[in-house]
Amino acid sequence: PAAVTTLLAGFGTTGEGGAAVSAIIAAGIMPAAIEMMDALSIEAAEAAVHCNYPAGAGAVLVVELDGPQADVEAETAAVRQMCTRAGAFEIRAAADPAERAVIWAGRKSAFAAVGRISTAYIVQDGVVPRTALQAVLDRIAQMSAETGIRVANVFHAGDGNLHPLVLLDAETDPEAAEELSGAILDLCIE
Repeated sequence: PAAVTTLLAGFGTTGEGGAAVSAIIAAGIMPAAIEMMDALSIEAAEAAVHCNYPAGAGAVLVVELDGPQADVEAETAAVRQMCTRAGAFEIRAAADPAERAVIWAGRKSAFAAVGRISTAYIVQDGVVPRTALQAVLDRIAQMSAETGIRVANVFHAGDGNLHPLVLLDAETDPEAAEELSGAILDLCIE
């Protein structure tokens, strides 16, 4: 493509990030990529690759836009505005290919990096309509809090493809973790 812009937006919650994704897609903008990570995934990626994501973020979005220069500039401005409206407290654009690589390193390392914060995990692969992202992510957070089992979320937000990682450690009941994993997929189906 003639132009590429990679944005990193920090949000307080995954629900806010999900609202931003829904707004971007509803506006007819089709980024080359929209990826999301939650606080646990960010913690793991920071430990692994020092990606320098916004401190205190409950979620980050990585949004990559490409195409003709004028289109990318207009879409970048629109995406920034939608992220701000959804609650982003920090938005950065990669200034050069090196910064772009660091932003992507965090996302690309996320699955392996979760091993730094948990001895094992159950990964799920569920798909929801992008318009349901905010509600589903809020409910997954609630289910995690209710069960006391940590869930790290790393996913392809642009197509609603979720990868909740149900974390297991010495204190986690494996059957309860498996039950939570199934409940998350039931939620996706619902």
